[in-house]
Amino acid sequence: MKNMKKYKRIFIIVADSLGVGEDEKSHIYNDQGANTFKHLSYSKSDFSIPLLKSFGIGNITDINNTEPINNPKASYGKMRELSVGKDTLTGHWELMGIESKASFPSFTEFGFPSDLINEIEKQTGYKVIGNKSASGTEILVELGEQQKRDKSIIVYTSADSVLQIAAHEESIPVKELYRICSIVRKITLENPKWKVGRIIARPFLGDCKSCFVRTSNRHDYAVTPPKKTVLNYLKDANLDVIAIGKINDIFNSEGITKTIKTTSNINGMDITKEIAKTDFKGICFVNLVEFDSKFGHRRDPKGYALAVEEFDQQLVDFIPLLKENDLLIIVADHGNDPTHLGTDHTREFVPLLVYNFKEKGNNLGVRKTFADVGATIADNFSLTNPDIGTSFLNKI
Repeated sequence: MKNMKKYKRIFIIVADSLGVGEDEKSHIYNDQGANTFKHLSYSKSDFSIPLLKSFGIGNITDINNTEPINNPKASYGKMRELSVGKDTLTGHWELMGIESKASFPSFTEFGFPSDLINEIEKQTGYKVIGNKSASGTEILVELGEQQKRDKSIIVYTSADSVLQIAAHEESIPVKELYRICSIVRKITLENPKWKVGRIIARPFLGDCKSCFVRTSNRHDYAVTPPKKTVLNYLKDANLDVIAIGKINDIFNSEGITKTIKTTSNINGMDITKEIAKTDFKGICFVNLVEFDSKFGHRRDPKGYALAVEEFDQQLVDFIPLLKENDLLIIVADHGNDPTHLGTDHTREFVPLLVYNFKEKGNNLGVRKTFADVGATIADNFSLTNPDIGTSFLNKI
């Protein structure tokens, strides 16, 4: 029998939205043919990701200039989502052991109901403009100048279960925008019909509609997970749970021992490198959001391709910081094919790459659920197993 390995530190990097092809339920979401990684790669003829190629990413799906290899340095596979939907919240929760069997309400077609908007205006004291499904950048072109002038708040949504509130930082200071979002979070929790997964503060800057840009002061107010995740079990065992990027927001601080915000993918990886130089026992859980927010939603395949190449180069610097009792897991939380219709997430399998420099790469196959990641973490640290998921610790 193969000896079970135990790792002191596990790094989980979520390449937000980097899906690897439609799954069996994609037709339910009109996402047939979606393949984020494949399609972004073919937007750039000289696409090059040598480190990820050496890990076996080309063994998972068709990627330009990235053919399958026989002896990859990492174990590889792909994971299907059990949960309903294709959302950031449900994707991350499932990674840590929760299956979401019902979707949070969305308001894509008609915007939010008038009684909710009236309650927001009443309790916050601000006039609401917008109230429709829109791209986060296009809504600023349309309404940014009016918001700045009138000191109103732009409320908008997407196909996800989100209520986003945008305001110019010079019109409504960030601290005040956060207060507004906290009030709206409370309002939406009081009525099950309004209980969206996330309220998102979307501050922006700029002098005119053609130059408005969203700042890094985004903040998500998520619903609390309905039960304990692997993060809670880690924290209860006095192990470290270091959250980088929007991880803390996604889990509403549940099970987190330390959180560090990021301003970009580069900044996120720079912080992760610094954490790798410290001594801790537990996990470092990283979300790199720009793949999704800056390139997937904006349907920019070339920009997405460049960002993935940049990530590959950052990994070149990160890998030497890993020790023999460290494990690296690279995954995604959903797809966001930049060549697909619309501007929203796509229902896809997500990649699974698992690396330790002492171990040879193995084919982990098609995993039944994202929760295999959480089950593996629980197995490694001898914690309570989540309700779903199967550990692959003895397969790597």
